[in-house]
Amino acid sequence: MRILLTGASGQLGTTIAADYAGRAEVVPVTRAALDLGDAAAIEAFVARARPDAVINCAAFTDVDGSEDRAIEAIQVNALAVRALARGASAAGAAFVHYGTDFVFDGLTDRPYTEEDEPAPQSVYACSKLLGDWFAADCPRHYVLRVESLFGGSQRKSSVDRIADAIRSRQPARVFVDRTVTPSYVRDVAAATWQLLETGGAAGVYHCVNSGVTTWFELGKEISRLLGVEPDLVPVKVADVRMRARRPQYAALANDKLARAGIPMPPWQDALARYLATL
Repeated sequence: MRILLTGASGQLGTTIAADYAGRAEVVPVTRAALDLGDAAAIEAFVARARPDAVINCAAFTDVDGSEDRAIEAIQVNALAVRALARGASAAGAAFVHYGTDFVFDGLTDRPYTEEDEPAPQSVYACSKLLGDWFAADCPRHYVLRVESLFGGSQRKSSVDRIADAIRSRQPARVFVDRTVTPSYVRDVAAATWQLLETGGAAGVYHCVNSGVTTWFELGKEISRLLGVEPDLVPVKVADVRMRARRPQYAALANDKLARAGIPMPPWQDALARYLATL
């Protein structure tokens, strides 16, 4: 399988490139090599690469910054996705794009399914929802919504921040009322590979680890796994001023992915495997 991988230098992209080495021909692409603001250049680039699959890990992820840089957010998170999807379609390739829990408003008390109506609350969320829709310009498309990504060599996630604070016996501020379903990058990469290899039904999937937690409970699990008594400082969402609104209840249900034959491991198992690598 020949895979064109955009966003190859990011948290998920580097993991996919490393994990797929030896079983696929991965063509890594960074923004230095491809202008994501030039749709014609994107489609031409895909045509020259002649991939069997295009995996898009590129994204504008500055949630608060998107409020002031809306054009850039929409360009990268939506219009570039459309160009990649059209390029993949013309090449007869599958197209994988990663979405986010932020497309929902968070005003619920149970995990969101793929059938729930999106209600984005920020410029970033709107741009990502457009990307979800534009991905469908490729018939063989997979939109995999991920959330609270952790893992990878860059160690820039909230899980890393909390783990580092606990290890150094420093206070760790954690939300007690923000509910999430964390996503381990290696499990996301594995699920992506399985969808491509088995040719699963096109569409939107929630690609998160199984189980629901708050950041406070996740912090307690990190401390248990590390064997260190934590100094967790409970924080409420209402007490933190953020420019762009985040969904407070952000958990995603991954039952559809399981029905496709790809059950995701529990987040506790994923967290243990990741911490064991540090």
